[in-house]
Amino acid sequence: MSAAPAAPLRASAWDRFWFAPAAATRLVPVRVGAALLGLALLWTWAADDGLLVGPGGVVTPEVLAAWRAPTALSLHDLGGAWTVLLVAHAAALLFLGLGAATAVAAPAAAILHASLLHRGPLLAGPGDDVLAVILWCLVVARSGDERSVDRLLADRAGRAPSPSWRNRTALGLLRVHASVLAAAAVVAQLKADVWWNGTAAWHLAAREGSRLDVAGILAGSEILTNVVTHAITLFEIAFAAGVWPRRTRRAAALAGLVGWPLVGLLAGEPAWGAALAILAVACLPEREG
Repeated sequence: MSAAPAAPLRASAWDRFWFAPAAATRLVPVRVGAALLGLALLWTWAADDGLLVGPGGVVTPEVLAAWRAPTALSLHDLGGAWTVLLVAHAAALLFLGLGAATAVAAPAAAILHASLLHRGPLLAGPGDDVLAVILWCLVVARSGDERSVDRLLADRAGRAPSPSWRNRTALGLLRVHASVLAAAAVVAQLKADVWWNGTAAWHLAAREGSRLDVAGILAGSEILTNVVTHAITLFEIAFAAGVWPRRTRRAAALAGLVGWPLVGLLAGEPAWGAALAILAVACLPEREG
């Protein structure tokens, strides 16, 4: 009989994590960062002028069938609307960043981004995939409630928004994904011998796509190479676990803001590093009072 009260306590903690009303303050940098990153990635997709994934591009329906799931759908499959959909995609991201008509812009940006990835899954990078997660989380949120055109219009109409459970749910989803993606990176790395013997940092820096020209420095010092390699792994482990305890959450999130972009630059995946940094922002504790 004495153990009965434990269940309501667990349920209450669960409800607070997912459903306690929250302001959209912490979601503002997530919204703006996702929009900017989305526009940057969209530019890289549009730069080929449809030669790869546009109508009549190299990625034919036969190539798509070999790369994507049979249930995957894309608005770009309609054909003939490549430019129109790209403009609509850019407009949705711009509106999302400004927080204008966010209730429409957020799902439009998520759907159009997913359509682009499903049109050319073999061309999508890890940054595209992480951004997709962020955009769908923003669909759940009311991220336009703060520092936005929507908020400006609401204030003028005398309808200031109140905290919403949707913001809390979105923040919870973003934190869960931030932790899981960091843990997945560790698991994937530890399958390779170079992460155990300490040479992985040099291999990353020596890759053609690496944005940090430190391969020569690492090649000249085995100790430094080992330190950097193991520091990356320890950082990812600390981030995955550290965003949960209250005492370490802020430090872990701030470390992610710096660490993820650096790892992304070293690995030649700056968009991936930037997307994970956006997730790190969502893990920062909310200000009290």
